[in-house]
Amino acid sequence: MTLSSLPESEPKVGAEAKPAPRASRSAPWHWQPLRGSGVPLVEQLALHVEGLVRSHGLRAGMRLPSVRQLAEDSGVSRDTVVQAYDRLAAQSLIHSRRGAGFFVSALRKVDALETPFPAQTSAAVDRPTDRAIDTPYLLRTMFQQGAAPESSGSAGLLPPQWLEPEMLTGAIRSVGRSAGLSLSGYGLPQGYAPLRQQIAAHLQAQDVPVHPERNLLTVAGVTHGLDLITRLLVRPGDVVLVEDPAWFLIFGHLQALGAQLVGVPRGPDGPDIAALAALAAQHRPRLFIVNTAVHNPTGQTLSAGVAHAMLKVAEQYDFLLVEDDTYADFHPGQPTRLAALDRLQRVLLVGGYSKTLAGGLRVGYIAAQAERIEQLLDLKLLAGLTSAQLGEMVVHRILSEGQYRRHVERLRERVDKARAQCLRRVEALGWQVPQEPLAGMFVWADCGMDSELLARRAAEQGLLLAPGVLFSPRQVPGSMLRLPVPLAQHAAPWELMARLQKQLR
Repeated sequence: MTLSSLPESEPKVGAEAKPAPRASRSAPWHWQPLRGSGVPLVEQLALHVEGLVRSHGLRAGMRLPSVRQLAEDSGVSRDTVVQAYDRLAAQSLIHSRRGAGFFVSALRKVDALETPFPAQTSAAVDRPTDRAIDTPYLLRTMFQQGAAPESSGSAGLLPPQWLEPEMLTGAIRSVGRSAGLSLSGYGLPQGYAPLRQQIAAHLQAQDVPVHPERNLLTVAGVTHGLDLITRLLVRPGDVVLVEDPAWFLIFGHLQALGAQLVGVPRGPDGPDIAALAALAAQHRPRLFIVNTAVHNPTGQTLSAGVAHAMLKVAEQYDFLLVEDDTYADFHPGQPTRLAALDRLQRVLLVGGYSKTLAGGLRVGYIAAQAERIEQLLDLKLLAGLTSAQLGEMVVHRILSEGQYRRHVERLRERVDKARAQCLRRVEALGWQVPQEPLAGMFVWADCGMDSELLARRAAEQGLLLAPGVLFSPRQVPGSMLRLPVPLAQHAAPWELMARLQKQLR
């Protein structure tokens, strides 16, 4: 088996070159499989050819040996050669020409950017000390590649090993074996029907009157659900009530829609009803977005009394309620839900599975009146047709086989233990927790200093924190800090925060 040898010099870039030479019969093909090495033969062959291409041992335009010829000369199966060539083609190192075979592709440099995008820099955060940590910066850095779990005190996800990935991969394999041709189409715009039936049964058991066809729509996660709802209901200039504190991403989203944000103070039992009534009378809002079960960031849960009072205020001043149910599965027992009390008359409920199964599994749902579901469905179709059916089938498999309930019980127990440990670490720093969280994956702590300044100093040393200013719709500085409870299992972040506390006081 022969190929042409390494050329003495490379052709000039941009010059009119003669047709690239085909494989010469005078130079040896040096690859032979190393059996028993532990490295699959496909990978051995692909790495060997890749090395020759990148070192210019094989030049652009050169034809590679045929599948049959290389298989015979190397003593491997044709399938091994086909798989290796397919891998190389996927990397754009080689390409095929119908009826002619495989040829070496021209290398293109795409790795070296003059100015790397901020989210692709190293795990250590490099940020000027005179600039605030704002929402876009925090979001970009949270999704930064290569960041170690202990370097993020802002993460909204639990460690992967806590989420029992074997359960998820098992469901994926099971769906892959049984799905057949059903994955080749778009799927139903309203969502995978068996999943909607499963979600409806779960919500009905919690007194939320949901019919899988009339009252449910699947979405690509809670964020997508909130996006559809706000784009349907909010127009520029509309007043939207949000909790104070509340999830910071929704602030930026509403501002992008041209809405006016008004914060309602949040207490241990829910929003301050007197403040809510006064603000509703003054501003006549379009809607109120609220975390009822396991509030982000405080971990508190709505009481039945406050829930009833909220619904009365909403009816009096004729605004809608959007109930964000993101963290409800962390609640011990059945939480108080506005959607159950209101019977979906003026409440839209949004939930999902990213926090309990996998962040990348973007599967969620909206439960609402039939008329609103129809309107949201039209908007979903315009925005992106259908949601991904594969993910919805995987979630359905986990729910329908009874794994999810047991998984959530184990996960809740682990999160509760981590939260107790986190509270002890907070106490050791001398910080205060105004209201101890009932449940959930965060501790809302008062660090006794400007938390944004603390976060900036920590960011300079590679620890990303979420200061309270982000959770304020008015962006008011303060001393509150949201800490994810898995951070408690790493000593280094707490040692750093203790050092910074001494320096800043």
